[in-house]
Amino acid sequence: MTLSTMFTTMSVGMLRSFAVFMLTLLGSLPLGMVVALLKKSRFKVVRALINAYISVIRGTPLMLQLLVWYFGPFYLFGLNIGNWRFPALILGFVVNYAAYFAEIYRGGIESIPVGQYEAAEVLGYTRTQTFMRIILPQVVKRIMPSVTNEVITLVKDTSLAFTLAYQEVFSLAKQISASQTSFMPFLIAGVFYFVANYVVEFVMGRIEKALDYYK
Repeated sequence: MTLSTMFTTMSVGMLRSFAVFMLTLLGSLPLGMVVALLKKSRFKVVRALINAYISVIRGTPLMLQLLVWYFGPFYLFGLNIGNWRFPALILGFVVNYAAYFAEIYRGGIESIPVGQYEAAEVLGYTRTQTFMRIILPQVVKRIMPSVTNEVITLVKDTSLAFTLAYQEVFSLAKQISASQTSFMPFLIAGVFYFVANYVVEFVMGRIEKALDYYK
């Protein structure tokens, strides 16, 4: 197999890895904010459930969680959902990363001085207006470095999709390497991850600079 053919074959896996990455971000970023706000709920039961969810997610491997999402419906409830592989994969990633983003959001929200809430109340802002117009813009700026690190980790974690036999770029690299007895597929996969993370770092860096109102 020539280098160009090898790259063409693996490009399918690259697109699949990118799909997992984008769908996970689109789902976990907003869900993480919801979880962070629920963790600050006035109701103890809600806070307890959210704390338990975050504790379980952060205390168990993502690989195990993916297996639970895929095999759980059948072994726990006897449900035969059918072609459930890709939805289970995305749900597993989204639920996992939402927990981590929630903690990042929580840290950013709690870093805002209480005086800003009090000042907004004096000015007649509602709680929603205070959060959306005053608190959230500052939170986004403060958490950008942590979010960037988590997104970079996500790029590399897409390789765990092989757990559910989803053929992303790393899975294809292993298959081609085994059949061709060549290390080149792993080099191509490594370049893909490096370039993807470089793009993420560049884009997030530009966003961080755009939010830097102290410059």
